[in-house]
Amino acid sequence: MQVTRQSSIQKTSPPFRYEVRYERSFLLDLKRLEPAARHIIQSFVFQDFFQINQIQELPECRQIGSSEIYYRFTLDRYLISLEVMGQIIKFLRVIRKPDL
Repeated sequence: MQVTRQSSIQKTSPPFRYEVRYERSFLLDLKRLEPAARHIIQSFVFQDFFQINQIQELPECRQIGSSEIYYRFTLDRYLISLEVMGQIIKFLRVIRKPDL
C-alpha cells in the first residue's frame, strides 16, 4: 500500500509540484516504533516535511553511496531514507540510529 500526497511549494518561479509517497516498508517501520518516537516522526513526515523547499534542508541530509536518487536524513535518533525521482519523493525506511 502506498499513500500519496501532493504539495505545492512557492518559489520565485511558478509553483513547483511534487508528489510524496510512503513505501509499505516505511509505514510498517513507523508502526513498530515506540509511541513517542512515532509521534515525532509522523508529525514531521506527514506535516512539517511539506514546509521545506529543498531536500538539502533536511537535518543531516546525505546522499547514500554514489547513487543520485537515494538520500537519508536524521530525525531525533532515527535514520529515514528517501528515494527522489524527479518530482516524486518516496519515504522508504525508518530505522533507529546505531549506538556507537
